[in-house]
Amino acid sequence: MTPSASAPLAGRRIRAAVIGTGAIARGSHLPALDQLAAEGETEVVAAVDIDAGAVEAFCAEGGVPHAYTDLERMLAEQRPDLVTICTPPTLHREQSVAALRAGAWVWCEKPPVPTLADYDAVEAEEVAEGGPYASIVFQHRFGSGSRHVGRLLAEGALGRPLVAHCQTTWYRDTAYYAVPWRGRWQTEGGGPAMGHGIHQMDLLLDLLGPWSEVRAMAGRLVHDVETEDVSTALVRFDNGALATIVNSVLSPDEVSRIRIDCEQATVELTHLYGHSNANWRITPAPGVPGDRAAAWQDFGADVPSSHLAQLRALVASMRAGERPRSSGADGRTSLELITALYKSAFTDTMVKRGEIGPGDPFYTALHGGTPGWAPAAAAVPTEVSA
Repeated sequence: MTPSASAPLAGRRIRAAVIGTGAIARGSHLPALDQLAAEGETEVVAAVDIDAGAVEAFCAEGGVPHAYTDLERMLAEQRPDLVTICTPPTLHREQSVAALRAGAWVWCEKPPVPTLADYDAVEAEEVAEGGPYASIVFQHRFGSGSRHVGRLLAEGALGRPLVAHCQTTWYRDTAYYAVPWRGRWQTEGGGPAMGHGIHQMDLLLDLLGPWSEVRAMAGRLVHDVETEDVSTALVRFDNGALATIVNSVLSPDEVSRIRIDCEQATVELTHLYGHSNANWRITPAPGVPGDRAAAWQDFGADVPSSHLAQLRALVASMRAGERPRSSGADGRTSLELITALYKSAFTDTMVKRGEIGPGDPFYTALHGGTPGWAPAAAAVPTEVSA
């Protein structure tokens, strides 16, 4: 099928299709698409799910005209401009590639894909100039709070970043892991580092820029799972800042938090699943002039982080024929850090950015075939001395 990247989007609605009709599609993707439809930007032309009853109910409830159980058929018949992918991570690569080859832009839920090899395979299908491109749902980057703080950091208004903390400490009980696909590398893609903490780590990277090295530990302290249920990491950034990262599903007092101590101020974000201006706090260092500190508090009109905020930016990029944020190298950065975190934890080594590529076992599996962590069939035997 020949891509239609050059088809003009000016002067018409962007035709969107939703793949997967579960909770995230119903609760986040469809409402965002509907809001932009009300503004004349989009129209949802189809939905796809392997469960015929589920997709028919989704379409009936959401006013979507065409229900499909076959992705390729939908792409051929409806020719959407945008495909939003709301399926489990193991399906993301295949579905993203199919959409790109059909000329559709992709907006894919996190985790993006299970491995760096998968991510690179999707990126290889993109059209180099003007799209279509595949982007990842990292909605915590979007909104007035993250935009304001990102600008202050980029401009150096707060001085050099020095120390950072990134915390995703949530609670999941045994009933949560009783669902057969959870806690397994093949079906969930990873433990809390991949499935839960990825949003805060992605936001931290978006604010602080490239990381250079990581040292990590991981454990199964409570749950009988293949993946970890807690991890910790120390990260050095290219700008010299040092950060700690904690991802947990063992924490009854649930919180998502980022704190960055700079030369002139501390910036802190405290929330759970999404943030608004009120969730951010900037504390000036002693001696900072009052008028300067007061200017830092002007976050502008409150635009909460949300799927809608990111979708607005994506649609603008589509109309401009420009690569959107959280796509390409920009969308890969958090997956690379998570992969390095696992490699460091499972091999007890320091891992540098850029070192995991083809030929490295962690490039094609987040467990890296490590005995004790990989599923039994995938584990690489350790050498036993005589």
